[in-house]
Amino acid sequence: MGLLPTKRDELHQSPQGGRPGRWQRYGAGYAVWYLRAVAVINLLGAVWASFGQSVRRHNVNELYTPYLLTAGFTSTLFAIFLAVTMRRGKRAAWILNLLLNGLFVVALALAMTFPEIREHRQNWVSLVLSAAFLLALLAGRKAFRAKGGRSNPVLALGVAVCGTAVCVLIGTFLVSVTNTGYGSTLGDRVAYTGLRVVTLASGDTSSAAITTPDWVNVVINVMSAFLFLLVLYAAFRAPGGRELLGPQDESRLRELLAQHGGRDSLGYFALRRDKSVIWSPTGKAAIAYRVVGGVTLASGDPIGDPEAWPGAIEPWLAEARMHGWTPAVMGASEEGGTIYARHGLDALEIGDEAIVETAEFTLEGRAMRTVRQAYNRVRRAGYTVRIRRHEDIPEQEMAELLERADRWRGCETERGFSMALGRLGDAADGRCVMVECHDADGDAADGAPRALLSFVPWGETGLSLDLMRRDRDSDNGLIEFMVIELLQRAGEIGVEQISLNFAMFRSVFERGSRLGAGPVLRLWRSLLTFFSRWWQIESLYRANAKYRPIWEPRYVLFRTSSELPRIGLAAARAEGFLEAPSLPALLRRRHRSPAPVAAPAGSR
Repeated sequence: MGLLPTKRDELHQSPQGGRPGRWQRYGAGYAVWYLRAVAVINLLGAVWASFGQSVRRHNVNELYTPYLLTAGFTSTLFAIFLAVTMRRGKRAAWILNLLLNGLFVVALALAMTFPEIREHRQNWVSLVLSAAFLLALLAGRKAFRAKGGRSNPVLALGVAVCGTAVCVLIGTFLVSVTNTGYGSTLGDRVAYTGLRVVTLASGDTSSAAITTPDWVNVVINVMSAFLFLLVLYAAFRAPGGRELLGPQDESRLRELLAQHGGRDSLGYFALRRDKSVIWSPTGKAAIAYRVVGGVTLASGDPIGDPEAWPGAIEPWLAEARMHGWTPAVMGASEEGGTIYARHGLDALEIGDEAIVETAEFTLEGRAMRTVRQAYNRVRRAGYTVRIRRHEDIPEQEMAELLERADRWRGCETERGFSMALGRLGDAADGRCVMVECHDADGDAADGAPRALLSFVPWGETGLSLDLMRRDRDSDNGLIEFMVIELLQRAGEIGVEQISLNFAMFRSVFERGSRLGAGPVLRLWRSLLTFFSRWWQIESLYRANAKYRPIWEPRYVLFRTSSELPRIGLAAARAEGFLEAPSLPALLRRRHRSPAPVAAPAGSR
């Protein structure tokens, strides 16, 4: 694993990108750390019985505790949620804290006019801490400018109403089937349940008409707490990205790729139509990205003139601050990662891209003996390969290829984001290359189709692998046979270099198997080998290594290491490895792509 040199930004920076004042930074930082401390204390109050009882006694008697200090798991989650949203600079979270804490400070200050209240030192401590938190909020107000989605209030209201109805319905059912009291009506049971859903009332109260087991009240309270946090999430969730890639943006991106597309093998994938694009002021550079789970996820290097890259990176980061998004880049090259690092992002090497120079490739030599034997075995079996540009394939044949590609796909979920185009057979992608493999048993002159590969252009003389599909009933080794045929016949289509699969953690497998590898490296390699049973991490490396490629490192860019888990989840969702649960149809935000996608494609 490797790190690029970085330049760290300040912890808090205004969405407009200017450097905040000292008192503004101190105020914002104090507010966030105050909420974190409150979360820890509330958690201790929930797991430490005597401490929790002391806090609750202060809350119900003549004593007062600081804002949010209520001792419990729900209040812990609430404080953590507020701390996270405040850390992301959410304006809505700042307003909520200001209102709640302001009301608490005013109420406590008025209560201090009574002698029986102000005679307790704890109340003075509470007043000082809460007032300091209020002053910190006011001092750091300019640091909290991140905007939420416009539909958030309506969505939060819908979640609250629908969720409350569901909780009351389920709770009423549980109360009805477990009630051991007599004389209660349906209205009584609904009111009993509704009180606990709305107020999080404890389960130690009952009536002669309604007597339920303690676990029923616990279940109702848990549902209520979950609903409360879900409403908060809906109210504070980050907005989606700007409009998806439209015809005008796509045309401008193609112009940049025509001039600078040879710099990055992933450049053509910026034309995915589920991405948004942000431009430099001069229009000479652009960043294609997608917002997933509050992460603005870019892939590869910026498109265009490297001298204009900072002009695109700065507005992209400013937009992230404005909306409270977490900026991240997947698969940047060393050149791109260095430029991103100058703007405050850290870089971590996550793997290597396999690039084969067609003029240097050969099957001769002892090192290629196994590959040569496998290639000859498939060739003797009668398989043949056809190589064509997409624009040279008749419409009817392309339709048949699309049908086979869908049928041969191994899973229902379409995978790919940073290294997949997401469509196949689109008329705008005529310069893409199709590699088809046929056997010798079909009725057609070329035999029956058994596998296909599709490559996107990489500048004028390069190709980058987009998708691989093969008939599950065909012989093993077809993909390797097709790749070797393409490498040997690349001159037919004017190709000099080909980018193959991306191998994650390639250096770990290579160095971890060498003599003298340290215990940490060997342990890391063992873990990756174990997970390769499901995610094919090692097999991708082995599949690439047989072509003896040039390994080009690729990096993930991020602000702080604490954001890596969130970035990893967002990347997994974008690539199709994870699927987030969808909201009901009436509450789901709909995006329309400005141009239809002809057919889905697979991942590299």
